Amino acid sequence: MPKPIRPYLYLTRIDKPIGTLLLFYPCAWSITMASYALQVPFTTPLKYISLFGLGALVMRGAGCTINDMWDRNLDKGVERTKTRPLAAGEITPTQAFAFLGLQLTAGLGVLTQLNWYSIFLGASSLCVVTIYPFMKRVTYWPQAVLGLAFNWGALLGWSAVAGAVDWSVCLPLYAGGICWTLVYDSVYAHQDKNDDVKMGIRSTALLFGERTRPILTALSASSMSLITYAGYLNGQGALFYGGVALATAQLARVLWQTDFESRPSCWKGFVGCGWSGFWVWMGSLADYAMLILSVSP
Repeated sequence: MPKPIRPYLYLTRIDKPIGTLLLFYPCAWSITMASYALQVPFTTPLKYISLFGLGALVMRGAGCTINDMWDRNLDKGVERTKTRPLAAGEITPTQAFAFLGLQLTAGLGVLTQLNWYSIFLGASSLCVVTIYPFMKRVTYWPQAVLGLAFNWGALLGWSAVAGAVDWSVCLPLYAGGICWTLVYDSVYAHQDKNDDVKMGIRSTALLFGERTRPILTALSASSMSLITYAGYLNGQGALFYGGVALATAQLARVLWQTDFESRPSCWKGFVGCGWSGFWVWMGSLADYAMLILSVSP
C-alpha cells in the first residue's frame, strides 16, 4: 500500500485479522441459527453473513482506533506499543479522529442495510464500544465489558434475519459468547500483564493470577453449556452439537497447552480460542445446510 496509507491500516490492526473474526463469529452463529429456525433460503444467510463480515472488519478497526486514541500517551512508554501509529507520531490525534469518523460512517452504511429494529439495536451498542478502552483503568473486569460489545452480534444477527430478537434463544447465546470472550481475552491479557502493572492497567489476567487455568476452565464450560442450551431451545440437530463438541475440545486443548508466563504461548492460545468460535459456526451451518437440502424439491 502507499506509504501515507499504511499507518491508518496499522491503526485498524488489519494485519491481525483474529480480532475481526472474534467479532464476526457471534454474528455468524446468530444469523445461521435464525436461518435454521425460520427455514429461509440460503440467499438470506449469505446476504447477512456478507454484510456482517464487512461490518465486523470496519467496526473492529474503529474499536482499535478508539483504543489507541485513549491510550496514545500510555503506549509511548511501553516497548510493545510505542510503534503504534499514534504513539509513534505517524498520525496526529486530529487525523485519527477524522479517520474514526470515516470508519463509523462506513459502519453506519452497513447498519442501514438492515431493518429498523436492527438499526436501533445496533446503534445501542456504540456506548459499550466507546467506554471499553476506559474500563481497564477502573476495573479488573474490562474483558467482561469487551464481551458485552463483541457479542452484540448474537442479538443483532437474529434480528437482521427475523426482524426481531428471539430472546429465549439469543440471551443464552449472548451470555455464552460473553463467557467465551472472558476466556480468550484473559489469555490475551496474560501477554501484557507485566506492562499493565507498570502502567496501572487492570485485567482479569492480574485478577485471576495463578488461578487462571481453573477459572478459565469453568468459564469455558459455562460458555459451551450456554451455547448448547441456546441450540436446544432453537431445536438444532446433531450436527450443531458436533460443532459445539469440537469447540469444547479446542478450548480444552488451549487451556491445557498454554503457558501463561510465555508471551508467544499466550498469543498462540488466544488465536486458538478463535477456532472454537469457528467450530460452533460450522456446526450450525452444517445443520442449516442439511435442513435446506432435506426440504428442497
